[in-house]
Order: sequence, then C-alpha cells, then structure tokens
Amino acid sequence: MNHDIITKAALTRRLHWVNEIKKISGNFGADSARLTSGLHTEFDRKGVAPLLEHLRLCGAIPESYGHDSSEEKLYSKYTDSLLAYAFRHMGFKSLVVTERSDAADVECFCSSYSFVADAKAFRLSRTAKNQKDFKVQAMDGWKQGKPYAMVVSPIYQLPARVSQIYQQASARNICLFTYSHLSLILAYSEIEGKTKAMGLLHTLLKSVEAMQPSKDAPNYWLGINTTMLNFSKTIPDLWKREKMASLESISAAKSEALAYLAEERKRIAMMTREEAISELIKEHNLENRIKVVKNVSDNGIMEMIK
Repeated sequence: MNHDIITKAALTRRLHWVNEIKKISGNFGADSARLTSGLHTEFDRKGVAPLLEHLRLCGAIPESYGHDSSEEKLYSKYTDSLLAYAFRHMGFKSLVVTERSDAADVECFCSSYSFVADAKAFRLSRTAKNQKDFKVQAMDGWKQGKPYAMVVSPIYQLPARVSQIYQQASARNICLFTYSHLSLILAYSEIEGKTKAMGLLHTLLKSVEAMQPSKDAPNYWLGINTTMLNFSKTIPDLWKREKMASLESISAAKSEALAYLAEERKRIAMMTREEAISELIKEHNLENRIKVVKNVSDNGIMEMIK
C-alpha cells in the first residue's frame, strides 16, 4: 500500500503499541500506568507528530484482542489517554478520569470554558452498532455541571445518513466528533497557536448547542464542517490532508484486520480434531461456566426467621 500521510513508521508504531497492550500483568492499575508512562515518554521526545499518527489509527480495536478481554479494556484506556494528550497539546488542562464508572473518561478545562469527552473505538468486524454504543444520552448525565460534552469516534464508523444519535446529540448539546476532525485541530494548534485552537473548539461546541435537533447526518456534519472551514484560511489545506489521512487509515485498519483473520483461519484449518474441540470449549468459556454453576449454593435467606 502506498502511504503518503500514514507512513510505514506510523504503522510500525501502531504495531508496537498493539503488542505493548497485550503485555497484561493481571494488575490493571499497573498496566495502565505503564501504558500512560510509555506514551508520555514518546510524546515528550517526539512532540505532536506521533500523537497525530496515534489519533489517525486508534479507532480500530485490534482483531487479535479477545472480546471483553483485559487487552480490550486497556485499549480503551489507551484511546482515553490519547484524547487527554491531544487536548493538553492544544492548551487545555486535561485529565483521564479513572476512579468512577458513571463518568466521562476525560475532563478538560481552560480559562473560558470546560467540557467532558469520551473516546470510542470499534472492531472492523463488528456488524451492528446501535445508538447505545456512542453513549450520547449517558454523556448528558456525565457532564457534572460542565456546559459541553464530546464523543470522539472513528470517522468510518459513524452513520452517514440518518441516525437517532444526531438527534440525541443536538438535543442534549453533545458534540459528536471524529479522530480526523480532532487531528485537524491539533495540527492547527501547531500552526496558529493554542489560543486559536481552543477558540475553534469552543466555536464548534457552541455550534452544536445552536443546532435544531434532527436525525439527519448530512445536516449535522454540514454544520460542523462548515464551522471549521470558515474559522481560518489555514484550515482548508489541513482539511485536505486529514481527508486523505482518513482514507489511508481505513485502508491500514482493513489490512491489519484482514491479515490477522487470514492467519486465524489458517491456524484453525490446520488443527487436529482434538485441538479443534479443545479450542471450541475454550472459546465458549465452558470450564469457567461449569465452575460458576458448581459454586451456586443456598444462600440461607429462607432460614432468616425468628
């Protein structure tokens, strides 16, 4: 594949971090700290360039991670950290919220406004996504008194015609955003400064607040895209670059997923009958489910009498 913006070095970096996340110790706190520290070191040394590469590629959960596995949970922490770092580079005070499950993943502050944000990532092989996957309604309750909220998703996974999520977002003042749009603002902050970048983001958040609630996706994105393109003469060139990067990111994500799935098909095809049965038992988590069933016992509630 011929890459112009997403380089071989970016794909190598992606592979490195996919493998780093697989190094599970059994202690989620320690694994999160190791991951955050590694990212911090990388961005301190190399600046905004690797952060842009991460943002452009992070929307796809690796197919090699098991469903609801420790790797998948740590990957979610990775995308939250990227969001916090991106906002920090733009000039915000930004932190990842770890202690609560009923809260947005990232909180951001500056002198003139504040907001909460959530990062979303999906497997390419996932066939059906519903409105609950984007947590728009939940985000409204997670603002914790802040005026704005943002949900950042991979651009190719968002509905492009009609969806309830756009009506929910515009009705509840939740900005649906993409990693592509976020990358553009990050690149813009490097050219025109942090103050203008924070001003652009504020303008976008206020534009969502002013929208008439509608399920119409083109209507929503026309508002977002026009607001961005009209904000500065610097943006159209950055827009072209991120548009190309978004196409390349889809191609890269597909190549990564298809390579893994082809290897898995080959591995399964070469199994003996006994190996295949063992794999199937493991896949259905039968041993653990049997153990759970065996451990069910009377809890003595019926004995709680005088």
